[in-house]
Amino acid sequence: MSAVEIDDDAVLWSAGPTDRVDRPLLVLLHGYGSNEGDLFGLGTGLPLEPVIASLRAPLAAPWPLLGWSWYALDTPGAVDPTGAPDPSGVDEAVDAVLRWLDRLEVAPTSIGLLGFSQGGSLVLQLLRAAPDRFRYAVTLAGFVPTLDHDGDEALAAAAPPVFWGRGTLDTVIPAAAVLRTTDWLPRHSTLTGRIYEGLAHSVSPQELTDVSAFISREL
Repeated sequence: MSAVEIDDDAVLWSAGPTDRVDRPLLVLLHGYGSNEGDLFGLGTGLPLEPVIASLRAPLAAPWPLLGWSWYALDTPGAVDPTGAPDPSGVDEAVDAVLRWLDRLEVAPTSIGLLGFSQGGSLVLQLLRAAPDRFRYAVTLAGFVPTLDHDGDEALAAAAPPVFWGRGTLDTVIPAAAVLRTTDWLPRHSTLTGRIYEGLAHSVSPQELTDVSAFISREL
């Protein structure tokens, strides 16, 4: 297995293969330094219809995090103060997720995405790479990695439904990345945006309720 591949054995599923037939799929992408178990617990607050698959990012995050990352943040040039990562690393992770979807033995009726923080940035990059492949997307405390991408014109034409939630006390995501996303998302999606007063870099119960309602509408 290459460094940038999704580990099939590490994927957490909410249903076995026979129970995935003729059902939509919701793919969960965790944040930097975390793991596939982090977002999986949110499933109890989400609609029952989609099968949930929580993926482990392909790169080991540096000590002392002992978790995983979708793309590097710890190498020179990997990220700048505006929160714009090296696009080549982001696109490698995108390709790995798309290859994993291609390997699925049970084809879902539709595919949705939900990512937190760095995983939320990957969600938006996946939409750019394959705008017709995903029914909807949820990015929580996420951001668009870069302002320009070859897929932006096609994505703007498709304008898929996107839920973007963030907290007023989130000090992890650089302000420039938030501003970049605020400018970009309305022009490339059908946006449902929510700002949660007093929420730090996390997911609140109210936000999860709003996400559940959004997914139910899109299904």
